[in-house]
Amino acid sequence: MLPFPLQNLCPAVKNILLLDSEGNRVASKFFTDDWPTNKAKEAFEKAVFTKTQKTNARTEAEITMFEDNIIVYKFVQDLHFFVTGGEDENEMILATVLQGFFDAVAILLRDNVDKREALENLDLILLCIDEIVDGGIILETDASSIASKVSTNSIDSAAPLSEQTLSQALTTAREHFVRSLLQ
Repeated sequence: MLPFPLQNLCPAVKNILLLDSEGNRVASKFFTDDWPTNKAKEAFEKAVFTKTQKTNARTEAEITMFEDNIIVYKFVQDLHFFVTGGEDENEMILATVLQGFFDAVAILLRDNVDKREALENLDLILLCIDEIVDGGIILETDASSIASKVSTNSIDSAAPLSEQTLSQALTTAREHFVRSLLQ
């Protein structure tokens, strides 16, 4: 958390949610202590889903207020994308975060944005969220930048482990292990 004076200067995100068409969690990341337990987080997810499920947020993002939070959301096939900010946050900034998240996921999933594909590439989606927001502070909203940082093609296996994605690090470790067994 930022010191109090800086906290009011930076736009902040409270959470990013990716739910399926039944309101179940596919991926989520909470950046505040507003929901201290997993049970509270799940209850919030269900309540947000229930409030928004009857809207038609398929062509462009929608905005709603819920429990003193601004929620910007968009639905694509059987996935529901949500970005939550405090009641004083700028809706346009939250919408930009949502669009960056959605577009980066679309790039990473090669425009096949559905639950099955999202679950198969959950590591990429979680890394995508980490590239967009850190501790609630928005880092990046450009989808192509986010996707290139997350993409397995962006870093070769000779790069330091600290600069690799989880998938790349595991692949590199597996290759080194196999080579050590063959020697």
